[in-house]
Amino acid sequence: MFIGGLQKFTLIDYPGKIAAVVFLAGCNFRCPFCHNAELVIYDKNNYQNKLSEKEVLKFLSSRKGDLDGICITGGEPTLQPGLTKFIKKIRKMGFLIKIDTNGSYPLVIKNLLENKLVDYWAMDIKTAPEKYKMVIGGKKNIENIGNENLRSLQKKLEKSIELIVLSKVEYEWRTTVAPTVVDKNDIIKMIEWLKKIHPDALKNASRYTLQQFRPDKTLDPAFQKIKPYSDDELKKMADLLKPHCKKVVILG
Repeated sequence: MFIGGLQKFTLIDYPGKIAAVVFLAGCNFRCPFCHNAELVIYDKNNYQNKLSEKEVLKFLSSRKGDLDGICITGGEPTLQPGLTKFIKKIRKMGFLIKIDTNGSYPLVIKNLLENKLVDYWAMDIKTAPEKYKMVIGGKKNIENIGNENLRSLQKKLEKSIELIVLSKVEYEWRTTVAPTVVDKNDIIKMIEWLKKIHPDALKNASRYTLQQFRPDKTLDPAFQKIKPYSDDELKKMADLLKPHCKKVVILG
């Protein structure tokens, strides 16, 4: 397992909890707006911030009683071999576990749920289903992604959404509102898509988080020239979600 970083303290990544964040390197998506490019495309031999599992577990052991939970994010954590064993070791220390995921590995999600290893899920809903081509291979590679591959991915995402909704584990949906990738019409389509997968998908979520796009250090350099949505535009997107959700949060 490739651990690409450790944030020792956070009050915002695990809602209502004092937590640390473990960053796992590697991702099967190429979201052009991603600001963790160093975790998505990385050099195993020259990655300066790499940590061993032993180092991370030693730190977490020293923080028992001080931290409530651990957020495991990426990259995409569910593609990492050894994830289940790693979480089991953290669980033995008494920490709550939050997983951030793009939802593309439903079998891993199913395994973690069956082993009761996750206390909070945060799954990205990147955009409307038909626009996922933009995040599978990035804006430059859209033409190389066939409809068959897109539909295969959609089925995996839908299975993950269903598993999470039915799990009775606390969860939220998250969307980074990057212009060209997500607009108001996409928000409407995403609402319809989630409710089609499960009628309670939105209603039972603890919250829906809209993350403001940041045009710095993006995976696709072209996105550094894109102007983020205004506060008013973000509020209008949030207003579309509010009738369907317990809580809508905008993070700047």
